[in-house]
Amino acid sequence: MKGNMTLGFIGNPNCGKTTLFNAFTGANLKVANWPGVTVEKVEGAMRYHDQTINLVDLPGTYSLTSYTMEEQVSRQYILSDDVDVIVDVVDASALERNLYLTLQLLELGKPVVMALNMMDIVEKRGMEIDTHRLPEMLGIPVIAVSARKRRGLDILIHAAAHHKGVEEPDKLLHNHPETTGHRHNHHEEYAMVYSDLIEDKIDSIIDVLKREYPEIKNYRWHAIKLLEQDKEITERYPVNLPEVIDRSYEMDIINEKYDFIEEIIEEVLVNKEKREAFTDGIDQVLTNRFLGLPCFLAIMALVFLLTFTVGDALGGYVERGVEAVSGILAGGLSVMGAGDMLTSLIIDGIVAGVGGILTFLPNIFVLFLALAFLEDSGYMSRVAYVMDGIMSHIGVSGRAFIPMLLGFGCTVPAIMASRALEERRDRMRIMLVTPFMSCSARLPIYVLFSQLFFGERAMLAAYSMYVIGLFVAIAVAFIVHKLDKKEGGYQRMLLIELPEYKFPSARTVLIYVWEKVKDFLTKAGTTIFVASIILWLLLNFGTEGYTGDMANSFGASLSRWLVPVFVPIGLGYWQIVVALIAGLSAKEVVVSSSAILFGIANINSAAGMEQMGAVLGDMGFGALNAFCMMLFCLLYTPCAATIMTIRRESGSWKWTGVCAVFQLGVAWVAAFLAYQIGGLFL
Repeated sequence: MKGNMTLGFIGNPNCGKTTLFNAFTGANLKVANWPGVTVEKVEGAMRYHDQTINLVDLPGTYSLTSYTMEEQVSRQYILSDDVDVIVDVVDASALERNLYLTLQLLELGKPVVMALNMMDIVEKRGMEIDTHRLPEMLGIPVIAVSARKRRGLDILIHAAAHHKGVEEPDKLLHNHPETTGHRHNHHEEYAMVYSDLIEDKIDSIIDVLKREYPEIKNYRWHAIKLLEQDKEITERYPVNLPEVIDRSYEMDIINEKYDFIEEIIEEVLVNKEKREAFTDGIDQVLTNRFLGLPCFLAIMALVFLLTFTVGDALGGYVERGVEAVSGILAGGLSVMGAGDMLTSLIIDGIVAGVGGILTFLPNIFVLFLALAFLEDSGYMSRVAYVMDGIMSHIGVSGRAFIPMLLGFGCTVPAIMASRALEERRDRMRIMLVTPFMSCSARLPIYVLFSQLFFGERAMLAAYSMYVIGLFVAIAVAFIVHKLDKKEGGYQRMLLIELPEYKFPSARTVLIYVWEKVKDFLTKAGTTIFVASIILWLLLNFGTEGYTGDMANSFGASLSRWLVPVFVPIGLGYWQIVVALIAGLSAKEVVVSSSAILFGIANINSAAGMEQMGAVLGDMGFGALNAFCMMLFCLLYTPCAATIMTIRRESGSWKWTGVCAVFQLGVAWVAAFLAYQIGGLFL
């Protein structure tokens, strides 16, 4: 075997496709036990003997009838000439549901190899799958694998490599009588054979397609799609057969596919009546109509309790490390005779900015560790199910809550995950409200200001931001839904898999956490580093050149013009205005900017906190101001990366501008109400 080949990994959401891809390529892609993780195709490569094998991980899809953007990505790639062998990744514990996509893939006439994944769950339930009978009925190689335990991988890649170019099925052994009403015995040619009525129509359409569109490579698949009145195929390959395509036969074809699937299940699955009682028992509580939402809020509260307690305990070590580095650098600069300007740039600018934000790394680490545990356990998809009732009132299904949940981690992939929604109107609406969900970049702001002003209630104050963000996002979506006069009475139904609960994979959790920590450190070494230098320059230079008084700097002068706008919301201080403007590059920069603005080298240390609190107290900045500061940072215009993602996903600068201005307006109004109403009681 020589030359290159390309394998396309396709399957239902949660079938273990990305885990299998990672096992082959060594890629550290995000793997989570809920749909919407892979939102675009991802490529990798590996060597097999003398071959280079390219592997492509496609978004999860339940069928080749595409409705969402991610399903369209999978369909278009599978239909292209780029893929040599299709690797159909099947969740063995949900074989009946997964086989529908398998039957559609077989109709493409391309080489297909089935990776029968999650066999350990099947065995745990006491069920068995006849891996000899299954390939006889489907006509393709069926390889049992365990992506998580990395079993069967060599056999799978061996089968795929040898299956390249094999377009005819292996010998099919069905229990059907031979047909006599057709020109061919279809049961010898195809795994999926329809009723005589459907097969007659398929044959008639194929005759026309061969005559009018000789360039088509798979006439049977196209004929089936024309019978289903698939929009894309009908527009590309129209045929004039009103007596044959007299209506849509999509439901007929679907029903006959499931009839065959039932036949397969009866022959290959043993002890299928056994169920997983553990998952069902937990779901009676966590997905309960009345208990589901309180359980979700309680779980998130526990997450942030751990974030504060464990994170702060670990943070002390980082603080001491930053202090040591700062002391060493200060001493070294003094020995070298460095000038005041250079010393200030390095110590007050770079170390204070970058070092100040690094002290929050333990909090970030604990937060993502908890979120990774919840995701890989199978809980997060339950949240979308629980929220379906609430989301239906704002005109979208519970699936729309998945991008919002992703927003707790980072808004950029959350915006990208809106591709999983079928309607463009829904995607635009979710892009508008998802930035209100509190991303991890805002956590350092909450930790700083809540610990400064709320003492023992710091965790509660920070947690309230996550609840408020969720409430505001839903409230805004509801208002937009009511104002949208173009929206009809179409009811969006939730179709989402609730996977088995499982103990999270240590490898998956570590990959996820490491990727997030790496992103945080990368941002600290790039965005925050550059922002710290720029901010130091703005705060240390004025009309007369270098100045030791920040009040006379360019930054202070520019910010004073905006101070009157921020006075009604309790943030009328030029230093705060500078920090908020800097936060548009990345929300963590609000904290690093504060360290520079107030001249604090290690802002999260006990001494730094005391110094910061004293300075703010002298300015008249109290607990109510701190709450408004956190609230404004929660809701105002997201970071530059998010803005660019909204532009890319929406395809509109106008909509991007509307989102940015709208979010800024919502933040100002919310902070105004909090400050004015709070001032009546404090």
